[in-house]
Amino acid sequence: MNTNDTISKKIIKNGEMTIQVGDTKKAQNQVNEIVKKSNGYIQKEEFRNTDTDENLNLIIRVPHKNFDSLINSFSDGMGSVLSKNISSNDVTEEYTDVTIKLANKKIYLEKYRDMLKSAATTKDMLEIQENIRELEDEIDVSEGRLRFIDDRVNYSTLNLTLHKEKVRSSTTSKIGFGSRFGDSFTEGWNSFIAFFLGLTSLWPFFLLIPAIVYLWKKWRNRKRK
Repeated sequence: MNTNDTISKKIIKNGEMTIQVGDTKKAQNQVNEIVKKSNGYIQKEEFRNTDTDENLNLIIRVPHKNFDSLINSFSDGMGSVLSKNISSNDVTEEYTDVTIKLANKKIYLEKYRDMLKSAATTKDMLEIQENIRELEDEIDVSEGRLRFIDDRVNYSTLNLTLHKEKVRSSTTSKIGFGSRFGDSFTEGWNSFIAFFLGLTSLWPFFLLIPAIVYLWKKWRNRKRK
């Protein structure tokens, strides 16, 4: 039987989405509910808060069959979708190739083990044991690769970012009067300090003013005489 006929299609689906929301915490709760209903889980969560925005980055794993419905749920009603990128990667050929090579390695491994039982010299025994060790390492790597592909195929991955902008204005911002007053006071004080330092840098000219006034008065008195 052809190995290609025994292996079903192996498709890895991944996605990236950025959604602008009004309330990060509320949106996160909505995400948790949708992920739970989709039988998925959140693999990683990272939150970043700055003076201008909030960003909650989530890596979501969900069964392959529920991936499209998950995307649709996030696209409807949660907020404004700023970006969306969905990709599909067919890894059937790689999976088939690794599977065939793995089967052959296991066949050779059994042959070497049989040869080890009938090894005539210590040298032959050591060479066969080294071949067995190398084959066992290669088999472990191949089996690990197949497990990884199966995991990525069975569970699709979505990198979701919940983005909230902070608009600091009296009409749209949630920042209180006290905070805005403090910002204005600080800005005014900084401007005063900058003005004072600017005047301080002109001190040599201030020293010259009395001398200029003295010379001018002296010249004027001489002119009158």
